[in-house]
Amino acid sequence: MLAATLAAMTLAVPVGAARAAVTDAFYDRAFMLAAHQKCDLFEPQLIAALDAAALQARNAALRAGTPAADLSAAAARARSRASRTSCDDSDLSRVRTRVEAGFSGWSRAARMSFPGDRSAWRGDRYESKAIGWRLVQDSATGGSPVRFGLAGTGPKATTPVAVVSFVGRPRPYSARLVMRDRDQAPRVWLTGGGLPPESVRRSFFAAAAQAAEPSLLPEGARQGETWTFSTEAAEALAQLDPRESFVIQFLFRDDSVAEARFEAGDFAAGRAFLAMGAI
Repeated sequence: MLAATLAAMTLAVPVGAARAAVTDAFYDRAFMLAAHQKCDLFEPQLIAALDAAALQARNAALRAGTPAADLSAAAARARSRASRTSCDDSDLSRVRTRVEAGFSGWSRAARMSFPGDRSAWRGDRYESKAIGWRLVQDSATGGSPVRFGLAGTGPKATTPVAVVSFVGRPRPYSARLVMRDRDQAPRVWLTGGGLPPESVRRSFFAAAAQAAEPSLLPEGARQGETWTFSTEAAEALAQLDPRESFVIQFLFRDDSVAEARFEAGDFAAGRAFLAMGAI
């Protein structure tokens, strides 16, 4: 796992004995990112990997029960320490060397799984002529499989889409992605399956629908529809707490709604993994 790759790459002074290991890991990654901003330490591909590592560490800490305020404070301390550290500091130079060595092999990873509490995102950095999943999570509504994620010909040219193969139902006339509205409900919502009441939800309607490419269909499906969402929807999803849920709702002309539930999980970390570029 990406988070484990940097586990031993810390400076001589830890956050403190009272901090949980996951918070320490987040602090270390936040410090290295802040030090890079000051001293231009790493190549862009490695910075994308550090971004993913920091997001994974933050999400792991949240899942372990660390308050978000504690993580914000840890990030602030990391930035403060980086601002006081000289770019020619010997400890910083040693850590830089270990980080570069640790990622020399990892940066060639083409695929990675980002497990959550209930589901996982799967990342794929291959590039091809055909559209494929670059980051995807599986779900279902009733007996019909649903996939949601980022699809494209390569990791840096993706579009948020949902693909559904309905069993014994007509084609829906619309689809929407529903999640917590962070403006209306700033605090993370973990009750009720991780989705807040309708009054504080935000919806993104699909902009287009078409027959799904065979490469995007769930295993065993022969046909399905692709519903395309905006990049704004993906940005909003990346801001959710990893423990939260979001849903894709499919709307039918008889006023019925079919719903597939997903876990926010490490969606943001998966996007950072794709930012490393194609293999």
